[in-house]
Amino acid sequence: MARRKENTVDVKNSPDLPGFAISFDILESLYTKYNHRSYVSPDPLQFLYDYPDPLDREIVGLIASSLAYGRVSQILKSVTKVLCELENPRDFIARTSKSRLRKIFKDFKHRFTTGENLADLLYGVGKVVQKYKSIENCFVSGISDKDENILPGLAKLVNEISMEAGCDFPMLLPDPSMGSACKRLNLYLRWMIRRDDVDPGGWEKIKPSRLLVPLDVHMFRICSNLAMTCRKQANLLTVIEITNAFRKINPDDPVKYDFAITRLGIREELSPDAFIDSCRKE
Repeated sequence: MARRKENTVDVKNSPDLPGFAISFDILESLYTKYNHRSYVSPDPLQFLYDYPDPLDREIVGLIASSLAYGRVSQILKSVTKVLCELENPRDFIARTSKSRLRKIFKDFKHRFTTGENLADLLYGVGKVVQKYKSIENCFVSGISDKDENILPGLAKLVNEISMEAGCDFPMLLPDPSMGSACKRLNLYLRWMIRRDDVDPGGWEKIKPSRLLVPLDVHMFRICSNLAMTCRKQANLLTVIEITNAFRKINPDDPVKYDFAITRLGIREELSPDAFIDSCRKE
């Protein structure tokens, strides 16, 4: 299947970094305080903790991240419904036909995602797993040593799944070559590549230094206020600009602080404005 290439965005050269007002010590303090599993729920990340086998976890993570749009209560409900049908995720998707998947999920609906969309996605993932033995192997096959970040691997993964499924998934698996911030896909990669109290990891072939920030509205607002980006749209170029700012602070793990920072905008007891003020006073 031919993939669309019109209106593509050149992401090889990011613009010059703006000045930014945030320090390593402040970020480390925030990480130490909030980067704990007690702050995870309610979040689709919580589903990954139930799967000790990385080959199952990578499939669960892709499902959970793909459906992570809309109200969190509905996200958790939808992911739970899908996983109830996948007793052993890797084995299930590798041996189940597209027609069978469509029958199983015919009544599934998550906002703009239909049961047919979900079934086709799972079928495409299953074929990729059969071909490459894991999602990780497919992803890694698209990256070379000279690549600064994970974008080539992400493009490879999206294209392979879409090709095997016979259709595109612009809502579930956006193509990075089209300029999307790919927030949920970058979130998925954070879960699978990083390993700490929050991110369970499972992939060993890619270093965290290549990850890109999963840019949501909370991260975009905070980073904009701290002059880590001067861009007005939360697109892929903005993601690269913000990631490069974090990379100057922590070259080996630029998305280390993502979870802790986004808690500021998600949890009612925390204040992003207070954090921004503390950074400016530093």
